Amino acid sequence: MVGMIVRLGYVAMSTVVSNASPSKTMTATTFKAIADREAAIRKLEKIAAENIHNTLRLLRHNRAHDIHVYRLSSKLIPLLGHELLEDWDPFPILADEFAKLGAYIREHQMRISFHPDHFTVLSTPRKDVLDKSYADLDRHVRMLEYMGLDDSAKCNIHMGGAYMDKAQSASRFINQFESMSSRIRSHITLENDDKTFNATETLYACEKLHVPMVLDIHHHAVNNNGDEASALWTRISRTWEDQSIPPKIHASSPKSEQDPRSHADYIHTPDLLQFLRSIVDETSKLDIMLEAKMKDSALFRLIDELKREEGIELIDDGTIMMKKQNG
Repeated sequence: MVGMIVRLGYVAMSTVVSNASPSKTMTATTFKAIADREAAIRKLEKIAAENIHNTLRLLRHNRAHDIHVYRLSSKLIPLLGHELLEDWDPFPILADEFAKLGAYIREHQMRISFHPDHFTVLSTPRKDVLDKSYADLDRHVRMLEYMGLDDSAKCNIHMGGAYMDKAQSASRFINQFESMSSRIRSHITLENDDKTFNATETLYACEKLHVPMVLDIHHHAVNNNGDEASALWTRISRTWEDQSIPPKIHASSPKSEQDPRSHADYIHTPDLLQFLRSIVDETSKLDIMLEAKMKDSALFRLIDELKREEGIELIDDGTIMMKKQNG
């Protein structure tokens, strides 16, 4: 059967595996309250090592269930980048843990990404915010480098705020993105957001910068120019042409009509199916990051629903093939 191969992934936490948080932390208040600074730092490093170990546990869970796509927690190292710890470099201490994690990822050919938080904005007019954003992206790329991963491991970001003039902010984003080293730029993907830069605007920046675009179909539903997502897909998929990995989209469903931007616990399958069927004839491979609140439980439910649909074949527990409609 000729079709589109679709792999599903989830974000950071598992709702199935217990006691495996990759995001355990320590507050700045707790850190300051520890009289012995060196002891406090050792405690941070111990928490980070545990977070990395739990990530490896989750990846073993993923492998057992054929989940090939996964987003790492950006909070693997608590308080990393905090002003209280500007002289702290935990990477050498954690090198062995990161190496084990990376070896497992490479061995099992998993697709891995980060999604730095909304404080990392390259459209900002403020130099202090820009410098912190550059530093945050550098830390994310360092984690990938300590795992021994190449630039198929991505850091996905939004373009940021409009700052009263969206056109000027878009231009500033492009200039400030180009000022980063190629070492960091090669790991970046851009995603349309739900309030400011829509898919058309984000796609323009991606084409200008030669950066892959991650289409978020939920964000597009609540922030668009009236374009159908499928109408943009040919151009979006083209931004992935020089990559070693397939295009990726984000999928989630509205929590409610009253709260259309927040994510629901599970995926509303008919909406996702409608989009997939609209692009199946021009797409051979696609990865989907599910941003549902129920994480891997939502993935398992979605797979169970998809495999019952006509024209869909289960490849493994985390992958389907959708038959081309003109095939």
